[in-house]
Amino acid sequence: MSVTSAIVLFAVIWFLTFLIIIPFRVKTQGDLGAIVKGTQAGAPEIHNLSSKAIITTGISFVLWLVITLIILSEVITIQDIDFFEKMVVDSG
Repeated sequence: MSVTSAIVLFAVIWFLTFLIIIPFRVKTQGDLGAIVKGTQAGAPEIHNLSSKAIITTGISFVLWLVITLIILSEVITIQDIDFFEKMVVDSG
């Protein structure tokens, strides 16, 4: 795995994790009882994005490390998940 591949893998894992974490522990205007005129009651009032980004980075690093070790140790290879035999290597 090249350095670029490792960075792209980390970015993909980070964004997927961030999109999963964003909806947790959001306090909406309706929850707080302070609905601003012209907005929906479900609009976030307290979203804590900075702490969620830090949590996402930690979780993503652990996931990235596990996935990278699996790829580099070849525990799972592309041939293991090639169900249509498109990646078959001819030996002769």
